[in-house]
Amino acid sequence: MASVDTTNPLGRFLRDRRARMDPVALGYGGGRRRTPGLRREEVAHRANISPTWYTWLEQGRGGAPSADVLNRLAAGLMLTDPEREHLFVLGLGRPPEPRYTRTDDVTPRLQRVLDAFAISPAIIKTATWDVVAWNRAAAAVLTDYGRLPREERNILRLIFADPRAKSMQQDWQAVARYVVGAFRADAARAGAGAKIADLVEELSRQSAEFALLWQSNDVAGHADGLKRLHHPVLGLIELEFSAFAIDGRPELGLIVYNPANAETAARIRSFLAEA
Repeated sequence: MASVDTTNPLGRFLRDRRARMDPVALGYGGGRRRTPGLRREEVAHRANISPTWYTWLEQGRGGAPSADVLNRLAAGLMLTDPEREHLFVLGLGRPPEPRYTRTDDVTPRLQRVLDAFAISPAIIKTATWDVVAWNRAAAAVLTDYGRLPREERNILRLIFADPRAKSMQQDWQAVARYVVGAFRADAARAGAGAKIADLVEELSRQSAEFALLWQSNDVAGHADGLKRLHHPVLGLIELEFSAFAIDGRPELGLIVYNPANAETAARIRSFLAEA
């Protein structure tokens, strides 16, 4: 069996992706080529780096490349987001800095995942905590997001500006503090700091409580926990929530609220059946 070179994974990855490029489609003309794909100097030209430096990268010489060089190579080689992330891991030992992209929709497949939770409210939110998808249980138990204008389907706006949502929380102060800390961490992790400036300014004007909590600079995780709600029809209910990342959609997160006890489950099931 032929041995596999494991000493320069970055160089092997670059050579492999270079070999997959179509010179003709990229305007480099046809003619006879000894190897498939682009030449080294052509990749260097597309990435706006020195041909010598690119050659050294493929050969495992010259030390670690900068993040700027890797971004140029990712663009020049037309890498997908997962490929770009892999390039950074190989070159720098870490993923690239996050690039936040706003989204307002989910695929039908993701919506079917939500709908599969019959009595468990489930939502999909962005890194700026806009709710972009929900199931029937979420509309009945949490908030009927479909009745809200798109710009108002934001968890922070509901917690701090919607009297109904505020009155449903058994311990609003604790919930508000937790939500602000988790929101801050999510936005920073996704590279969305600049995107939330208008929302933070708006909520700071509308709510003195939000302004105080935001100025405290606290951060919190959002993996799981217990939520107690005073529902106008169901009464006091208890829900265990769990948050999940969505592979391939780093700007989105899934939150599922499972009934924490048999009584809550029975109430929700009966309420949805009657509705």
